[in-house]
Amino acid sequence: MTLLTLHATGPVDPAEVWDRYLHPARWAEWSPQISRVEASAAELVPGMSGRVYDPLRTSVPFVVDEVSAAERRWAWQVVVGPTRLGLLHWVSPGPDGGTTAGLRVSGFAPLVVGYAPLALLALKRLVTVTT
Repeated sequence: MTLLTLHATGPVDPAEVWDRYLHPARWAEWSPQISRVEASAAELVPGMSGRVYDPLRTSVPFVVDEVSAAERRWAWQVVVGPTRLGLLHWVSPGPDGGTTAGLRVSGFAPLVVGYAPLALLALKRLVTVTT
């Protein structure tokens, strides 16, 4: 199993970044690898499940493991074929204002390494793109 940590800092307010995570319907606003999300709830809650669709209309199922609004932190698992990726996200104030968003990905090395460029692009958009 491989573990990789990524982060990005940008001018968007931490409360707004957390809201972009909290509502799966907003994920496509900032994540270019997501075209839409089907979820069992409108906001992140432990046990929430659903499917994430990419622009090619393929999808992967997911389950949310934990959510802490107080810490602005959440974790989920995505099933990709016979393997799983574990993803832990967090949001914190940036060192000079704005937000730093972090992601720790764990799983099968080729999936983790292959996903890293898309994940980093999404994190950068999460903290910089205004909607």
